[in-house]
Amino acid sequence: MLIDCNDCAMQDTPVCKDCVVTHVLHDISRPLALDDDHADAIELLTQEGLVPGLRLLPKSATG
Repeated sequence: MLIDCNDCAMQDTPVCKDCVVTHVLHDISRPLALDDDHADAIELLTQEGLVPGLRLLPKSATG
């Protein structure tokens, strides 16, 4: 999984502040690469309410 905040339609919105990437990282100036194990771990932490979820909405998905 590659998460690039610069390609997210939610970047610099209130939703961005409630995203796991912003929560976990302070420097989101470059893409974040997660292997399957790390992505699964973040999903589990999110399901348990320990971190906010991934709020990524690719700009390409918004038209």
